[in-house]
Amino acid sequence: MGRLDEIDLTARLSKDEYEQRLTAAQDRFLELRLQLGGQTTDGKVGPGLLVVVEGSDAGGKGGAIKRLVERLDPRHFDVFAFAKPTPREKRHHFLWRFWRDVPGLGGMCVYDRSWYGRVLVERVEGFASDAEWRRAYHEIVEFERSLVHEGVILVKFWLQVSKDEQLARFEKRRDDPLRRWKLNEEDWRNRDKWDQYVDAIEDMFAKTDHGLAPWDLIAGEQKKWARVAFIETLNERIVEGIERYERDNA
Repeated sequence: MGRLDEIDLTARLSKDEYEQRLTAAQDRFLELRLQLGGQTTDGKVGPGLLVVVEGSDAGGKGGAIKRLVERLDPRHFDVFAFAKPTPREKRHHFLWRFWRDVPGLGGMCVYDRSWYGRVLVERVEGFASDAEWRRAYHEIVEFERSLVHEGVILVKFWLQVSKDEQLARFEKRRDDPLRRWKLNEEDWRNRDKWDQYVDAIEDMFAKTDHGLAPWDLIAGEQKKWARVAFIETLNERIVEGIERYERDNA
């Protein structure tokens, strides 16, 4: 049994519980974000915050990110969505294009997709050689450890939906002219390789889960549950990160 099998995709929230817990989680996140940015600590900034959001296609990443930042001042965060590398980016080490946007002390960034593409889509689709993606596990872990040691709270999420739920969401997007842009041929192609991606995902968890940046797996089958669990878990990780940062810099 892999870690994906351990996710309880039946998790649900009622509308009332969702609204109550979402509001509480957003309030707490706003408080923590202002603290990190020095807005409530007389200008003393805390560690940077980098939230990496990965997951199934149509797994609810965008909706979770939207609920996370909707209470924040737009000057207090950045969201970067990463697709396939450009020709110029391919001339550099695969981590180069991600390094440029890592937040400094007091800053905040959300990465919608990340360097994990090297060991997922690039592995499965053959865009990286066996040597490149196998080598990437170690490179990624060392990169992440270096970020944390330099004062970044790094939180990594995987949002998972079932194959049936993914198909239902694909079909809704296909039939909605205002959401059709979110679906492309690559999504359908990736779906045809579901089992290959599961193998790659499990390898990724096994080889890149470490104490300074563990993976948090979120059930995305019900969007209400996913959004609340996402923010509540992030709040817990931020508190842990602040404590570690203060301890290491005492």
